[in-house]
Formats: sequence, C-alpha cells, structure tokens
Amino acid sequence: MTARGPLRLTPEAQARFTHPPEYAPRSPVTLDCTACGACCAAPDIYALHKPLGVPCVNLGPDQGCGHLCAIYATRPSVCRGYQPDWVCGEVAPLPTLAARTRRFLEIYGLQPD
Repeated sequence: MTARGPLRLTPEAQARFTHPPEYAPRSPVTLDCTACGACCAAPDIYALHKPLGVPCVNLGPDQGCGHLCAIYATRPSVCRGYQPDWVCGEVAPLPTLAARTRRFLEIYGLQPD
C-alpha cells in the first residue's frame, strides 16, 4: 500500500468545511457523510412534503451503520445535491437523531412549527 500523503481539498471543499468564527473548529477528517440523519430530519424538504424538524418517512432507523435512506437510488434532486459541510461535523457526534436535529435547527436559527 502506498502512502497518499496529507489530505488535499479543493478550494470549494475547503470553503464548505470552514466553520464560522463563532463555532469551534471540527475535524477535517470527517468530510464524508456519516449517515447521522440530521439532513434528512431537520430541514423541510418540499419535494417530499416533509416539514421542518420531522424525520423523513424514508429515513430508516440506525442499524449500527447510521440512518439509511429507503429511496436513496430515486431520492429527489434536493437530496441528491446535498453535500456534507461543517455543520455535519458539528451535529454528527451527538448521541441521538433528536439531539442532532435540535442542534442543526439551532445552528440555522430555525424552530419547527
């Protein structure tokens, strides 16, 4: 196995993972989706008629490998286009989907209806 050297990010990826100054820095190692489920539970997803703060009906339970989408292959473009960012590093370590959802909403100053 050949050593690959240090992790190199494109400027676009660096911008996505650069935390705002009011937040503590997160690990640059967590750049991929961790299947924490927060992006499928916190935001409203109009294409799926999903309200703010309510887990998507297509989000499966955590089976030890994270929360997986039941319609992943045919998910709407809004879901397909989502890319992990610094918020993922902020919410993914929290112990429950409810805690991750709550924190995601707090970061964006959102409250469920």
